[in-house]
Amino acid sequence: MTALVTVGIGLAAPSADAKPDLKTVKKQVQSLDRQAEAASERFNAANVRLAATKMRLSALNADLGRQQRLVDDMREQVAALVVDQYQGNALSTTSQVVLSSNPDKFLDNLSAVSAYNNQRGQVMKEFSAQLSRLYLRKHAVKAEARHIAKLKAQMAQEKAQIDKKAAKAHRLLDSLQPAVRASYYRTAAKGYTGPLPAPPSNPRAATAVKFALAQVGKAYSYGASGPNAYDCSGLTMAAWGAAGVSLPHSSSAQTGSGARVSESDLEPGDLVFYYSPVSHVGMYIGNGLIVNAENPSSGVRVQPLHSMPYVGAVRPG
Repeated sequence: MTALVTVGIGLAAPSADAKPDLKTVKKQVQSLDRQAEAASERFNAANVRLAATKMRLSALNADLGRQQRLVDDMREQVAALVVDQYQGNALSTTSQVVLSSNPDKFLDNLSAVSAYNNQRGQVMKEFSAQLSRLYLRKHAVKAEARHIAKLKAQMAQEKAQIDKKAAKAHRLLDSLQPAVRASYYRTAAKGYTGPLPAPPSNPRAATAVKFALAQVGKAYSYGASGPNAYDCSGLTMAAWGAAGVSLPHSSSAQTGSGARVSESDLEPGDLVFYYSPVSHVGMYIGNGLIVNAENPSSGVRVQPLHSMPYVGAVRPG
């Protein structure tokens, strides 16, 4: 019987030194940048909550200290009452009333016994109430401390994700041929280069827009808020900060930093948000354009409003 042999003609195994093509790498890097930025903005949001929690903890500790001093003072008063009763000085014994042969004295003693017992009862009742308040404050302090520990753990996880995704993106870009890699960076950094809209009439918005546009061409860096590099919420925070308006360093937190604005009513200076849940923010500058710190490949640049999945806007100031 004749054996049949199949011979492959013109099929070569891929070279171990073959470089990945630009299209594939670009798609993968964009995905990694998006994931890293989302993790970075979650980190920023957790950091905002951490700062607020630390402030609450500080206030609770101060309140706890005051309550502890109050309870300590009352504890001394209660201890004195207990000792007084133990030593037989309390007027609450029946004999002090019964043994008085003078009717007026009897009534005086009876009145004194009643008043003393009422006073002692009030002291004990108040001490019990203040002690309960102390325990509530101690519980609140412990709860905030646990919350801080949880936020720190979350931030550590998000930071690990940022580093992991960013490192993978770098490795992919490094795998490109030098000329192809240079072409990628030139294309990624290229933004809108046409005429810019006129500055807004609102003085604060004009200051914020001017500041943001002055950062065009600067680098993107996770967690940065200037002056040499920014992430998305760091840029908008710094821009509106130059106008005297304080914003949190978090795109999701910035959604609550002003009145909601419909897309048809957008004005220069408005904050525009992207993705769901929100993990990117830019600043509207007019004529359907935004300025934003986009990602490590693109840096700070001007681009169209709908270059990313738009989800809403607010107006600070």
